[in-house]
Amino acid sequence: MKPLRIFLLSAMLILAVSALGQGTKTVAVATAPQAQASQAAPTLASAIDHEISAVEKQVLDAAEAMPEDKFNFSPESLNLPGGNYKGVRTFAVQVKHIAASNYFIWSGLTGDKLPANLKDGNGPEDVKTKAEILMFLKDSFALGHRAAATLTTENMLQTPDHSKSTRLHLATFGVAHAFNHYGQMVEYLRMNGIVPPASRGKSD
Repeated sequence: MKPLRIFLLSAMLILAVSALGQGTKTVAVATAPQAQASQAAPTLASAIDHEISAVEKQVLDAAEAMPEDKFNFSPESLNLPGGNYKGVRTFAVQVKHIAASNYFIWSGLTGDKLPANLKDGNGPEDVKTKAEILMFLKDSFALGHRAAATLTTENMLQTPDHSKSTRLHLATFGVAHAFNHYGQMVEYLRMNGIVPPASRGKSD
């Protein structure tokens, strides 16, 4: 009788453990879709905002990497053989140009008024120090994030007042333009022996 009792108890224990395992799997399978559903689905606005954040980080990091005493550097001062850099923008004006363009491009989406001291694509003349230029740059990207938040699949092909471009084109052109001038900032940094932050720790 004792061996039979042990056998029956063992069989019951195996069945109980098996049932517990099946129950755990059922709970896991049942909760997986709920976990996925709790994650916010991507939207047009969030996708564009992500792109703005990417270029914002690279431009801002590059601007912060240049020492203040080099902010007025331009390749013209190097007198490179065969080079033709006469009249090109200084590093400071490159950064201000990105920020000024951000305002001109993205204000059409938000309806924000341009800063009173912003007259052209080179940025305000009274914004001169590194700290002032960085603040001007950060504020312009803050406008970009607000512009991205206005985008929907319903309005993305609409043309804002006083523009010939769609809302989607304006939003994405701001990103493309900033990346274009970021490339020039990178060259200015390297001409001064500074490795751009995005390239540090990588093979140059």
